[in-house]
Amino acid sequence: MSDRVALDTITLAQERTQLFRNLVDGKIPKRVPIGAVRFSSEFAIQYAGKDLAKEQWDTTMLEEILDKVCQDFASDTLPLSSIRFPSYYKILGAKTFVMGSSGFLQHPEVHGLEPEEYDEFIASPYDCIMEKVIPRLYTELDTNPAQKSIVLAKAFKAFYDETGNMGKIFGKLSEKHGYAPPLFTGATEAPFDMVADLIRGFKGVTSDLRRCPDKLAAACEAITPMMVKKGVPKNPSKYGSTFIPLHMAPYIRPKDFEKYYWPTFKKLVEDMAAAGQPSTLFVEHDWMRYIDYLYELPENTRMMFEFGDPKIVKEKLGKKHIITGFYPLTLLKTGTKEQCIDKAKELIDILAPGGKYYFGFDKSIITVDSVNIENLQAVVEYVAENAHY
Repeated sequence: MSDRVALDTITLAQERTQLFRNLVDGKIPKRVPIGAVRFSSEFAIQYAGKDLAKEQWDTTMLEEILDKVCQDFASDTLPLSSIRFPSYYKILGAKTFVMGSSGFLQHPEVHGLEPEEYDEFIASPYDCIMEKVIPRLYTELDTNPAQKSIVLAKAFKAFYDETGNMGKIFGKLSEKHGYAPPLFTGATEAPFDMVADLIRGFKGVTSDLRRCPDKLAAACEAITPMMVKKGVPKNPSKYGSTFIPLHMAPYIRPKDFEKYYWPTFKKLVEDMAAAGQPSTLFVEHDWMRYIDYLYELPENTRMMFEFGDPKIVKEKLGKKHIITGFYPLTLLKTGTKEQCIDKAKELIDILAPGGKYYFGFDKSIITVDSVNIENLQAVVEYVAENAHY
């Protein structure tokens, strides 16, 4: 890289960083930043015309593949996400994430705790997870202590190899293209969602809400400190955030949400904010009946909406919190280029006034066939060149 190019990318990164800092500081950025445009590694591999079932197994070879996404799609932050890799799941004999024939890791409906074991979990969630839940969900750990240690060491080695490789690649691409720092510097889960995802499973939790709701509530309270600890990074920053995908709330009754979901979720977000780390919420499905609850969260909580009425969200939340999302990926698949750009204009007109908004889609882009590539490029290019407050 020439000195001139290096200087230009440094300046570009500084300008892009300032866009997001202005959002947090309550200032109006000079244009609407593009921040919630995220392509999975699976998308990148498909987009590069490579074999998905093969390329995921050697992350050292992904730089060129991932760089093609950076070259072809406008964004102010690195437009890539790599959350899971098959190597360590295979070593662990995972039931939680299983490689499908299409080359995608699938998340089956599983659970690691039986309802009669709630008391044990409530008394010591960490011990219960380590001694009962994990060996049930990861079959290679259901063995004697010596063999378990060997398997765990191999899995951790694979995990740190994969994440280390991706960290190096992401760092190179961020420097090369002059991106702002990552918007997410950690991840955790709402306590209720943690219990629902892997501890009791979706079916188990919905049953527990009827049969033993008090034990479910106590389990959420017991695991909250662990979720806070997981969500606060080594160096908290008001300009970073911890990603929290919100799963179960739209599927339970409002009275159950208020009593069993909301209290520990609110405490999680508040405790992390008190430690200096804001949250980015992926507000999955339709949360419109819970909008007033979301307002109560600490100022400058980031909220990425999948569905809902952007006008109401802007009116109720837009002065206190930072909003993104709403742009439907389905339109990129089915609409004309003009329709797709018009939708971007519509959302920007609604959400940008007054600041506290950055452009993003309603979900991450996982497969090449889920969007029309030309429409996608047209939308992000339009936003990059024309979106002002």
